[in-house]
Amino acid sequence: MNTILIGLQWGDEGKGKLIDILAEKNDLIVRYQGGNNAGHTVVIDGKSFIFHLIPSGVLHDKKICVIGNGVVVDPEAFLKELEQLKNNSINYRNRIFISELAHIIFPYHRVLDVLREGKAQRIGTTGRGIGPCYVDKFSRCGIRAVDLLNKRIFSQKLKDNLAEKNEILRKVYNHDGFGYEQIYKKYIMFAEKLSPFIKDTITLINRAVDSKKKVLFEGAQGTFLDVDFGTYPYVTSSSSCVGGACTGTGVSPTKINNVVGVIKAYTTRVGEGPFPTEFKSKLMEEIRGKGNEFGATTGRPRRCGWFDAVMGNYSVKINGVNSLAVMKLDVLDELKNIKVCVGYKYKGKIFKNFPADMEVLTQSRPIYQEYAGWKSDTTRVLNYSDLPVKARDYLERIEDLLKTKIGYISVGSKRNQTIFR
Repeated sequence: MNTILIGLQWGDEGKGKLIDILAEKNDLIVRYQGGNNAGHTVVIDGKSFIFHLIPSGVLHDKKICVIGNGVVVDPEAFLKELEQLKNNSINYRNRIFISELAHIIFPYHRVLDVLREGKAQRIGTTGRGIGPCYVDKFSRCGIRAVDLLNKRIFSQKLKDNLAEKNEILRKVYNHDGFGYEQIYKKYIMFAEKLSPFIKDTITLINRAVDSKKKVLFEGAQGTFLDVDFGTYPYVTSSSSCVGGACTGTGVSPTKINNVVGVIKAYTTRVGEGPFPTEFKSKLMEEIRGKGNEFGATTGRPRRCGWFDAVMGNYSVKINGVNSLAVMKLDVLDELKNIKVCVGYKYKGKIFKNFPADMEVLTQSRPIYQEYAGWKSDTTRVLNYSDLPVKARDYLERIEDLLKTKIGYISVGSKRNQTIFR
């Protein structure tokens, strides 16, 4: 069984916790897109681990963790995560591999990311250089992990890139630019440290698939940050949907058996962009505080809103979701009433399908169905049948609206605060 775990909203759905749980029954955990612009948080015995690049399955002994070719890698961020593992006595030797085809983030990528955000339309980027690195990839001037290991090729590619980037930095952004020697020496040092991890991961993963090992594919962001299917232009720079798992790892779609879609019991997003079901300020602060809705990567407060079934239907459809995981149900425990968005109304027209027009999304009024809250603590519930009746009613309404069964329900941040159906 090879499974893709997909976020069905704007990211931050709680994929890190579920990956940690599912990793126990899988042999390989493979990250297929994004970079260190997203974070997965796992809480074990009261201790929080935050991963930006390394799959959180690394916390399970003997599991192989792969950073696929679709990921852009910041060497400094990767080495920092290794240090976190080392400091917590987690053995990662011969368990973590980076695709030789993965593209590498450089200082000029980070600077261009920040400068462009200040000059052009504000997207809400993390400023980690992810977008500019992907731009280089598709402009065919990017520097890959395999290039980093060849000093001659790396030197020439770096010179070519700096010639172009420095001209842009100086003429467009009035920035001093970067010198060759400093970057070259620093990244040659990175190359030495990364070389034991860089591998032909396409062969590694496909051999595992062919030998009937179980592979879990994880993305970094959610469906609505996908560069094609998300709320463009307020999206990430890669394919966070199910298709990205194949192009980002070199595994055929015919080898995928299962797709698990992860949603929160409500909705959140970080950064700019439309958000039809966003809460008013009072409820926003209440849910943000109870759900600890602050970005694992940047610490930015997340915007919060009611569950949006229009979004959910769209995500289930384009990802071919087999089962749902509903996270943070407990955050709604104290609410008297709970709303679910079932459509949008714009200039008298009702939209049941997710619209591509940003004006419609920005100016439409959500159509809600309202349900009574359960006003009961769910954080100690271990079995579905023991959930409050109104909580089960809410979950079953989500199943009806999304036409997909719920397989997992999270009622807290700890591993054991998870209900399996």
